[in-house]
Order: sequence, then structure tokens, then C-alpha cells
Amino acid sequence: MRELLHREYRNRRAFQNYLGFYAGYKLRFLMVWLMYVVKAAPAYVLPILTAEVVNMITESGLPPEVFYQRLYWILGIGFVVIVQNIPTHMYYVWLMSVPCRTVERNLRSALCTRLQHLSIPYHTSSKMGSLQNKVTRDVESIENMTRMLLDTVPHIICTLAVAVTVTAIKAPLFIVFYVAAVPLAVVLYVAIRKRMAQTNREFRKSIEDMSGRVTEMLRLIPITRAHHVEDVEISRVDRRLEEIRKAGLQVDYVNSIFGSVNWVILMLFNLFTLVLIAFLYKKGILKIGVGDIGLLANYFGTITGTVLAAMNCLPAITKGMESVKSIGEVLECPDIELNEDKPEVTTVTGDFVFDHVSFQYPGCEAHALEDICLHVPAGETIALVGPSGAGKSTIAHLVIGFVRPTAGRLLLDGRDMNELDLRSYRTFISVVTQETLLFDGTIRDNICYGANPTEFELMDAVRNADLMTLIDSLPEGLNTQVRENGARLSGGQKQRIAIARALLRDPRVLILDEATSALDVDSESQIKGALDRLVKGRTTFIVAHRLSTIRDADRIVVMKDGRIAEIGTHRELMAQSGVYAEMEHKFSAAQ
Repeated sequence: MRELLHREYRNRRAFQNYLGFYAGYKLRFLMVWLMYVVKAAPAYVLPILTAEVVNMITESGLPPEVFYQRLYWILGIGFVVIVQNIPTHMYYVWLMSVPCRTVERNLRSALCTRLQHLSIPYHTSSKMGSLQNKVTRDVESIENMTRMLLDTVPHIICTLAVAVTVTAIKAPLFIVFYVAAVPLAVVLYVAIRKRMAQTNREFRKSIEDMSGRVTEMLRLIPITRAHHVEDVEISRVDRRLEEIRKAGLQVDYVNSIFGSVNWVILMLFNLFTLVLIAFLYKKGILKIGVGDIGLLANYFGTITGTVLAAMNCLPAITKGMESVKSIGEVLECPDIELNEDKPEVTTVTGDFVFDHVSFQYPGCEAHALEDICLHVPAGETIALVGPSGAGKSTIAHLVIGFVRPTAGRLLLDGRDMNELDLRSYRTFISVVTQETLLFDGTIRDNICYGANPTEFELMDAVRNADLMTLIDSLPEGLNTQVRENGARLSGGQKQRIAIARALLRDPRVLILDEATSALDVDSESQIKGALDRLVKGRTTFIVAHRLSTIRDADRIVVMKDGRIAEIGTHRELMAQSGVYAEMEHKFSAAQ
């Protein structure tokens, strides 16, 4: 089942996709419906028993012994039919819950798997809160719809089957009225279906936007607090909440029209049938017992009530189908990294060749990189400097494989990276970024993330990252909880953990993307030794604004407007008195 959901989501109609989720549970759902018939038997049997009791009471000339014998039989049958509901209902719930919970898990797993495979540009252009909403709220809506259908569909079928059968025996004429109630309800639904789907779609989009806004608000709380702009942020959220309120009111309004009109028409139909039964009975056309009159009225009321309940489920079904479309926006998205059937990378020396590489982000007219020609031998440390937007981080993203050249070739050890399975290649690289991402767990968990080192290997990485002083100062050492995003640690301490994590992977290729830009000068100098040990013997790309961190690089590449403006060592570039020298003078003057 999970493998089925992990495949590329076919672009079919939402209901076909929905049925595909439960394709492996057809037999089980049949058992669910059969068990529903058994557990719900009291609802269909008791009206028949009630009619029989009324007929017995009103029937003249019935011997007492026959009366009591029938009464005892009715009592026994009624008792068994009612009491059996306890075990059969428990079994029914178990039969239903297993596929519902399993598909719920599989859908979330499929979404998370797909999100892991979607490209980095997709994630940078998507709202995190919206994606979270698809994994949580939309999957929950689909599960709720499934449970409702498993309850409603067999109930409708059983009610119609029993009512039509009993009526065909007692008064065949009234089958016409029973059958007429169903198409009447369908006509009502068709008349308002498009409007209902539209309002649910607009409401779902509003909720997703709000989820993204709340996620952003939580991330920016330190900034809003520091600049005393809490009221501005609250106003922005309140505007989104007002949009959701209006969209929600529109959904409620459309649903209320549908529900009220549906209820009034079916109740009038019910009243008309009841009066007709009385009229035909009084005229002698309908020759049935008094109890049977009550039975017919009861069953027709049950049918109209069932149809009404089914129609009231349609807004929830519309919402569920909208959720199916919503998760389809992720599962159908073609913007994935294609690695299948490509050769795996088993060894990496770290030799890179940029062969007339250009790159253009989707939707942008200007090139982020244009005609980059650069050879980086294995083990060399290359620093990338230049103003914001010059293309430094784009080069780093190309090396990692987040994006691929739109023109030219990027060669790794003489092989075109477009032709390689980049998942296997990334086991040979490590990335240390400006913002160290730590998860809620221990220091040990964060250092060992994605690795399974021995204790000796772990402690060696800790020592080389200059973390021993911190570890020794903590009562629980490596088992100290750091909370989400390392709330208990300083910037320098978090960077040391990131360096230890990178050392533990023993990468052949290293990317330091503004690794020290968030640190003050003292913190930067304290981790310099750890960085030097990390870089040694590895092909390293350093993206930096702070020029003091890259003076010892083997070569410095100066980027400007997506092109290489200058390249050389620190001394060579200073001697040229060009772009780099001007940047260095400005940097020194600012110190």
C-alpha cells in the first residue's frame, strides 16, 4: 500500500484517486458493510416487531395463549437483536479502523516522502504552513470522510432494502413514493454542487495561507519583539483571520441553504405520504392493519431521514474531495529530483569542473549564473565572495545538487553530475550553514544525525570541533537536551555542533555557506581552529561576506552579476587593485 502511494500520483479525477487509496481493502470494506447490517439490525427489526404487537392488540378474537406465545417470541427476538449490537459494533469498528488508520499513516508517509524528493526551488517557493496543513489537516479530512461513508452508505442501502421489501409485501403501491425520494435529493445536490465545491476550495486556500502566516509569525517573534512591532504582526494575522472568517461564513451559508431546502422538501414529501396513507386506508383502498399503517409511516420517515442525513453528509464529502485535490498538489507535482536509473556514486575525490555553466531560476528573466568556467582540483579550498545576488550561493547549490545547470556542464571527477544519482553523491559531502539547524534532542543526537559512529569516533569529532569544554561544563554532557533550534546554546556552540556533525561524516566535499557570518569576532576566532581542522584535506567551497575568514583560501573567486570577475589568491587579488581589493579596503575600513 505504501509503495503504491509513493509512486507518482496519477493525474486522475479526485474521486478516482480517493478510491485508489483504499484499493487493497475492497474485501475488508465489504465485511465492514455486512457487519454494519448485522449491528444495525435493531433499527430495522424493531419497527416490524412494534407493528406486530399493535396488530396483535387490535386484532379481535385472538386466543390469549396465542397472544402471549407471540409476545414471548417477540421479546426473545428483540432481546437477541438488540444485545448482539455490543460485540458486532466492536468488531465493526475494528474492521473499519484498521484501513482508515493505515491509509492515514500511508498518506502522510507518501506526502513526507514526496516532500523529501521535491526540488529545493519548490520548497523555497512554497509556504511551510501550507505544506504542514496538507500533511495534517487534509489527511484528517480524508479519513473523516471515509469513516462517514462507511457509516452512511450501508445505512442507506439497508434502510432502502428493508423498507422497500416490507412495503412491497404490505402495500406495493407506496414503493413509488419511496423511490421518488432518492432522485429528488440527487437533483437538489446537483443544483448546488458547483457552488459548494467552490466555497470549500476558497476556504481551504484561506486556511493554508493562514497556516503559512502563523508559521512565519512564530519564526519572526524574536525580531518583532526586538523591534517592538508586535502590534503590526498581530494586525497582519488579524487580517488573514478576517479573510478566513468571511470564507467560513460563505461555506456555512451555502451549506445552510442546501440543508434547509433539502429538509423542507423531504419533510413536505413525508407529510404528503402520511396523509395519503390515511386517505387510502379510510377509503378502503389500502387494506392493512393499524400496526402496518404505523410501520409504513415509520419506514417512510426513516427513509426520508436517511436520505436527509446522506445529503447533509455531502458538504463534508465535498470538503474531503477538496482535501484529496489538495494533497494531489504535492503528490502530482513533477518538480522532483530525478535520480532513478542513474549510476550511483561510490567514490569521490572532489575534482569539479564548471564547463560554461549557466543557471536561471524558474520565472526569472535574468541569469543567476552565466558562462561560469572554473576548475577546482580535489582538496582545494575555494572561497566565493561578492555582493548579495552575485551568484555565490547558487554555485554552492549546484555543487550540492540542489539545482542543475540550465546550460553547460558541471563535472564531478570527470563525470557529468546530471547523469549521476545525486543521493549517493551526497553521502560524501557536508554542509555548514549560517543558521545551524538543531532539532529537539540531545547534543549526542544532533551530532550523530544520519550517522552511527562508535564512541571513539564521536569523541574524536567532539575534540576536533573544540566542544570538549562545553561538554565537560554540562552535568549531562553529550546527553544534554538542547531543545528545538538549540534554544539553550550560543551561536558559537551551535556552530561547533555543526562542525562536529560534519567531521563525523568525514566528507570529501565541504560547503561552508556563511558559516561564521552570524557570529561575533570573538566567537569566530574561537571556532577558527575547528574550521581549519574540518577543511584540511577536503575540497571546500566557502561562501563568505566577511573577508577575514577567507584570506587563507587556496583561491578566491570574486563574483559579480552572475559572472566570475576575478580569481586568484588573496595576495594576487590585492596586487591587481580590482574588485576584490576594493572590497577588502571597505571591509578593513568598517572594522
